[in-house]
Amino acid sequence: MSLHTQYLESFLRSQFYMLRMDGPLPLPYRHYIAIMKLVKTGENNWSLPELVHAVVLLAHYHALASFVFGSGINPERDLNTSNGYRLISVNSFCVCDLANDNNIENASLTSNNFGISDSLSELEALMNRMRRLQEEKEDEEASQEERNTRFEKEKTESLLVVTEAFDDEILSIADVSRYIEDPGFGYKDFARRGEEHLPTFRAQDYTWENHGFSLVNRLYSDIGHLLDEKFRMVYNLTYNTMATHEDVDTTMLRRALFNYVHCMFGIRYDDYDYGEVNQLLERSLKVYIKTVTCYPERTTKRMYDSYWRQFKHSEKVHVNLLLMEARMQAELLYALRAITRHLT
Repeated sequence: MSLHTQYLESFLRSQFYMLRMDGPLPLPYRHYIAIMKLVKTGENNWSLPELVHAVVLLAHYHALASFVFGSGINPERDLNTSNGYRLISVNSFCVCDLANDNNIENASLTSNNFGISDSLSELEALMNRMRRLQEEKEDEEASQEERNTRFEKEKTESLLVVTEAFDDEILSIADVSRYIEDPGFGYKDFARRGEEHLPTFRAQDYTWENHGFSLVNRLYSDIGHLLDEKFRMVYNLTYNTMATHEDVDTTMLRRALFNYVHCMFGIRYDDYDYGEVNQLLERSLKVYIKTVTCYPERTTKRMYDSYWRQFKHSEKVHVNLLLMEARMQAELLYALRAITRHLT
């Protein structure tokens, strides 16, 4: 995160407020919730402010897990080593050096796993698609019916995005079973494959800006302002670069990443054309996004390296920040909408 100092400051402010400043929950409870234990063993008669505080903490740490594992910190499986795993490295650099952007920023460009010319052509193809989409949008925008159809198509296909390409690596390598009461507990798709009518959460019916923000701020003073600052910061963060290219408007790409995460959770924006997602996000990136967002513990360094191979490390960290905040906002929208319905 230190590669993006403006965001880091906002992140640390909100996390410090959740854990240390005045709030509905006692300090020890906050840390228990952070390791997701109190959810199963706590008392049932919680006040609404306490519940909102707990929901914010859970959403924060669920999303933070996506960021941490999204960096590819899991060691790769290697049957030739004594313990079955090998240390991750980028050429001669250890994973512990990933924070040193000056050392490994372009290290992946010399990797033997792919050709530089191939990654360059991928970058140029992506930029061409962005230009073409922008020109098409200026000429004629898709109708609302077309947008709805494209969303339903993308939502349905997101259920089919699985990590079969990495089957030899998706097994959880961390022995955390001793800390888990229910080993089967984890992410479930919001709908079963094959269902004809998949549920849709229309963002216009319950938005963060118009509904979630005011509710969370009313029940847990000031946290709404900190979260809102963080969401806006990461959504608008840009250096106007793409790999070696400068003066690039990346708005379209950032919005596609953010909205694809929400699409995977069934959240639709009526004013967005989901055809852009399909044009801008290649399959290997979609596999990475779903793994990081829904099964973070399965993410590997190879997944991290497999998409946008010409991009800098700091740019991929930026992608992870977008995924983390989109994941957190999606969880908050569902939880806060349920609380709002309870209140009414």
